[in-house]
Amino acid sequence: MTTIKFGTDGWRAIIADTFTTANVARVAEATALWLLKYSTTEKPSVVIGFDCRFGGQLFMEIAIKVLCKHGIRVYAGKNYVSTPMVSLATLNLQADLGIVITASHNPPSYNGFKLKAHFGGPAIPETIAQVEKLIPDTCVIPDTSIQQLEASRLLSYEPLEEQYLEHVEQSFDIEAIKKSGISIAYDAMYGAGQNVMRRLFPEAHLLHCEYNPSFMGQAPEPIHKNLIEFSTLIKSSTKNIDVGIATDGDADRIGMYNNAGKFIDSHHIILLLVHYLHKYKGLSGKVVNAFSVSGKVKKMCAVYNLPYQVTKIGFKYICKIMIKEGEDILLGGEESGGIATKGHIPERDGIWMGLTILEFMAKSGKSLDDIIEEVYDVVGAFSYNRNDLHINNTLKWAIMDNCKAGKYQSFDTYTVKEVETVDGYKFHLSDNEWVMIRPSGTEPVLRVYAEAPNPEGVERILSAVKKTILS
Repeated sequence: MTTIKFGTDGWRAIIADTFTTANVARVAEATALWLLKYSTTEKPSVVIGFDCRFGGQLFMEIAIKVLCKHGIRVYAGKNYVSTPMVSLATLNLQADLGIVITASHNPPSYNGFKLKAHFGGPAIPETIAQVEKLIPDTCVIPDTSIQQLEASRLLSYEPLEEQYLEHVEQSFDIEAIKKSGISIAYDAMYGAGQNVMRRLFPEAHLLHCEYNPSFMGQAPEPIHKNLIEFSTLIKSSTKNIDVGIATDGDADRIGMYNNAGKFIDSHHIILLLVHYLHKYKGLSGKVVNAFSVSGKVKKMCAVYNLPYQVTKIGFKYICKIMIKEGEDILLGGEESGGIATKGHIPERDGIWMGLTILEFMAKSGKSLDDIIEEVYDVVGAFSYNRNDLHINNTLKWAIMDNCKAGKYQSFDTYTVKEVETVDGYKFHLSDNEWVMIRPSGTEPVLRVYAEAPNPEGVERILSAVKKTILS
């Protein structure tokens, strides 16, 4: 019997290793038991969807059969969908929970099981813990067909993508973006955002917008090292591409490029969003960021007199604040590219954030570089990068023990001035330089994040830290 644990964003495991039909059935059984125990509605219901990963439909149908066995009403996506589509539908259909069969940005060998709450965002940690405790050792998969469940009206298929598109078209000035003449490139990374962008902008330059559950062997995480082909497309295009947008496997994370094919990281995107929403659209509210996000956001919030709060890493912690009674949240964001803003569901949404930046460009008539310069005028220029060190778990946890013991007082020529330990270890090296060390919760990977005034400074810090911790 495999012990199943939910990480920072759902349960993820390697397909055919521990992510099996039997284990998916166990998690679905626990979800059904949670609904029967904790739901306040007379007839509990669930929205469920799958993304472009291998076996997504099969695993979804296993979960459907187990849920329906308990009399749970199920609304399902007919084709692959993004995580934000499931979250939005969970809110709109007034379902108790949403389920997404996805491993988000993890390598193609993984799949996963995310839980969404009735408010259209990640289930809060308390809910996840309750579901975990209810996972049985075994679960019998009912010998019934999907057609029989449809006929019984316990199961119906919903147009989740169409519902999402309708929400987008009501919320953005899509015509203004089209008429602006902005030339858009989009890399779906073979993920679930591909149809939406194709339908919104048929003239966009599309890359990896076809169904390929192998992702060509590439983890669908929208960071520069995974997007070299996209960057090259923008650099070499004769079409004068103005902006590039990339989303991850389930389209809840974003990465961007300028017209020279230079990567624009999530810290810059968060700053652009806060700047546009407050300075241009007149919106206010608290900004909530994960611990790994640049301190430049805090600086901007101080300039604009916006409340600011830091959380542990994992969007569920941000979401918990967003849904709290009495809170007024302008933006919640993570270093990983998962961002939510006022006027939408309390959920990360890569496409939504990309559309917001496109609208900013269209309404201002400025290039992406121009609006980034506006941000620099407020907070100063900076650069950021992240190294993912693929090391065995024994070494990974030994390094984390060293951090805890205070072993790292310097990294080569850099002296540690201060250490923060909200989630992982952030070592401040100067007023505008820092490095952070944090283990992945799902993979044998140690993440090392760094910020400095320029790219060369960032790389020097990353090199110094790698040399120190692996020696």
